[in-house]
Amino acid sequence: MMHKLDTTAVVVPGQWLGMLGGGQLGRMFCHAAQAMGYKVAVLDPDENSPAGAVANRHIRAAYDDVPALNELSSLCLAVTTEFENVPALSLETLASQTRVCPSAHAVAIVQDRIQEKAFIKGAGVPVAPYAEVSSQDQLAALPDDLFPGILKVARLGYDGKGQARVQNREQAAQAWVELGSLPCVLEAMLPLASEISVLIARGLDGQVAVYPPANNEHRDGILAVSTVAPGQHSEALEQQAAQAALDLAAALDYVGVMCVEFFVLSDGRLIANEIAPRPHNSGHYTMNASVCSQFEQQARVMAGLPTGATNSLCPVIMLNLLGDIWFDPSTQAMREPDWAAVLAIPGVSLHLYDKQGARPGRKMGHINIVASTLDAAHVSTAGVARLLGIPFQ
Repeated sequence: MMHKLDTTAVVVPGQWLGMLGGGQLGRMFCHAAQAMGYKVAVLDPDENSPAGAVANRHIRAAYDDVPALNELSSLCLAVTTEFENVPALSLETLASQTRVCPSAHAVAIVQDRIQEKAFIKGAGVPVAPYAEVSSQDQLAALPDDLFPGILKVARLGYDGKGQARVQNREQAAQAWVELGSLPCVLEAMLPLASEISVLIARGLDGQVAVYPPANNEHRDGILAVSTVAPGQHSEALEQQAAQAALDLAAALDYVGVMCVEFFVLSDGRLIANEIAPRPHNSGHYTMNASVCSQFEQQARVMAGLPTGATNSLCPVIMLNLLGDIWFDPSTQAMREPDWAAVLAIPGVSLHLYDKQGARPGRKMGHINIVASTLDAAHVSTAGVARLLGIPFQ
C-alpha cells in the first residue's frame, strides 16, 4: 500500500523504517531502531546478511531492483543506507516515494574520491595536496611534490583496498595499471601525528549533534583501535574538527549520521581525509559509552525526532575484531576465541556481527572497553588484546 510522501512528519514507534544494505552497520541499526519500537525492513541480496537476519522483513533483491525498491518505499515512511556504494539512482527512486536520508546527491558526491576531494576543498576545509589520475597524460603531468604519495581508486575502494603507496612517477604508472587503469586520486603523503574522526548527526530541521572526536589507529588500511577520553586533544583542535564536519554537512544539506576522518599533522594542522555518509566503525564506542549511540541517533534523525545527547559517560577504547583471531597463528587452523576469558575482564562488552565464515581482514565484530579512567581502560584493553592476539600498546 502506497503512503503519502511527507518529508517532515514524525515517524512514530510502531511504524516501519527502511535500510538499504544488509551489513553489520545495518544490523546494529536494526537493534537500535527495534529497541525504540520501530519495525525495520532491510533490502539486501544476501540471504545470510547480518542485518537481514534480525530485520522484521528482509527483501532479498539487488539494490537496483525496481520492484524491490517499490516494496521498500511503500512499506517504510523513511529509508536510509548503511554503506556509501549503494547506487545513487536507487536512492533517487526511493526518494520519489518516501523520505530518504541522506540524499542521493550527498551520497553520490562521497562515492567518488575525485568529486569528494573537490567538494571538501570547495567547502573551505583543507585536504592533502592531490591530483586526478585518469590517463597516461595526467600521470606524466603529476607534480613532483605529490611524491611520495598514495594512489587510490576513485570509486569502490575501502579498508585499504584499491590503493597503493608510490614513491615516484614510475611507481605511480605501474600501480595505476595494476589498479585496472581506473580513475584514481594521487594524494601526497603528509607527516602525521595522529588520525581522528568526528561523528555528527544532522536532523531534518538542521538541528545538529556532535560526538567527541575518536583517536584512531589503522593497520593495513583497516581501523584497529579507537579511543575516546577527555583531554586527548586540545580544545582548539576539537572545536576546529567539529566545525569542519558541521560545515561539510551543511554544504551537503546532509540529513543523517555522518563521519569525517581527519589527519592531524606533526605541525598541528588539521586535514580532512574522507567523508562517510553513515554511522562509522570509529563510532562503535557510542554503543557503550555514550548517552545516545550512533545507531539510535540514525533512527532518531530519519524518524524526524530530536537528536540525542552525544556526551561520553566515561573513557572508552574500541577494538576491531577481524577474522584473523579465529585462526591459530602457529597452525592457521580455525579456533573459537576464548570469549569467556575476554568477558571476565572488567569493562568489556562484546559485539559480534553473525557473519558466516571468518577470514583474515574481515570485520567480524568489535569490543568496547569502558572504565572510570583512560589508564584503567588501557589495562583492560591490553588484557583483551593478549587473549585474542591483537597488537596493542
